Amino acid sequence: MAQVNIKTIAQNKKARHEYFIEDTYEAGIELSGTEVKSVRKGSVNLKDSYAAIDKGQVYVYNMHISPYEQGNIFNKDPMRTRKLLLHKYEINKLIGYVQQKGYTLIPLSIYLKGSLVKVQLAIAKGKELHDKRHDIAERDAKREMEREFRGKNY
Repeated sequence: MAQVNIKTIAQNKKARHEYFIEDTYEAGIELSGTEVKSVRKGSVNLKDSYAAIDKGQVYVYNMHISPYEQGNIFNKDPMRTRKLLLHKYEINKLIGYVQQKGYTLIPLSIYLKGSLVKVQLAIAKGKELHDKRHDIAERDAKREMEREFRGKNY
């Protein structure tokens, strides 16, 4: 089997801080030609983006793809709603999760897999303020332990 080259274009770092990630899915995304060129250039922002299911289809909202500079009349609205491409059984699984209380769909990253543009979609549950503080305390403790370990010359 040939090795597929994966190049990450953009990540939603805020998502891992704001949510507990339950499960992830790989989805294709429906883009126009100039949008693909902008994605390849890295002009994507996932900061406040989210996904939702409407009439049996999954759509991503608030994903900003900057207009391609060399594009002309074919440039699309940077904030338009874009359809995610998933199998029917995956969409049915997502519907089951989203109907449960507190679950939402968040795009974690957008990347190139070979020549295709893919989105890593996560089923996530919102964190409370005390959960965020706990994560920050754990990260600080881990960093401190690594610092102590590096400081001792064995």
